[in-house]
Amino acid sequence: MKINADFDKRVVVHSEQMDWLDSPISGVSRRPLDRVGDEVARATTIVRYAPNSRFSPHVHTGGEEFIVLEGVFQDEHGDFPVGSYIRNPPQSKHQPGSDDGCVIFVKLWQFELEDRIHVRLNTHFMQAIPHKAHSGIAVTPLYQDDVEEVANLDFDANASVQLTMVDGAEVFVLEGELTEGTDKLVKHSWLRIPAGGDLDIRAGSKGAKIWIKQGHLRRVDEEITRVQNA
Repeated sequence: MKINADFDKRVVVHSEQMDWLDSPISGVSRRPLDRVGDEVARATTIVRYAPNSRFSPHVHTGGEEFIVLEGVFQDEHGDFPVGSYIRNPPQSKHQPGSDDGCVIFVKLWQFELEDRIHVRLNTHFMQAIPHKAHSGIAVTPLYQDDVEEVANLDFDANASVQLTMVDGAEVFVLEGELTEGTDKLVKHSWLRIPAGGDLDIRAGSKGAKIWIKQGHLRRVDEEITRVQNA
């Protein structure tokens, strides 16, 4: 299966306009944003857990990264409310589910295979730092290594930023509205910018908050090959 699988193209998806698709697990449904592969896939997806739904215990051979958007996500490692940012590295194990239901934004098979760093953050308890170069924008760093950088950005009303994304980037709108180029992005809109593409964001009159990940798209070919060989 291939969905938005040309990584040389700019892509915008307004996930709130998409239908929910049933997964093989009862009570779990999905909105695919990009995907290469079938049930084992390099994928970026919105996943919804109905109350009392559970996956069976499993190993994340290629790693899993997610943000909790609604409700409380649960596994044997804890309860993770809205605003939680989690990285479960390759070879990590868990049994995910939710007693009361939840929605997450999740990325699979997008790690360095030797990565063993667990990250479990509640961003609601983290202090944003004023951006050094752009007024009206505050940064909450979430993760950084030699390949990628992940952060939340808070925009004041009408604040703007223009950047060239040398290694590409992904943006997911957590709150508010903004424009990027000629596109209007709203809550839970997703944008992928290819390597060398420009990011031109202006927040709306009530400001906005985004999750942004950059640098990781340089290893897409390796990730796809790993999935195909899994």
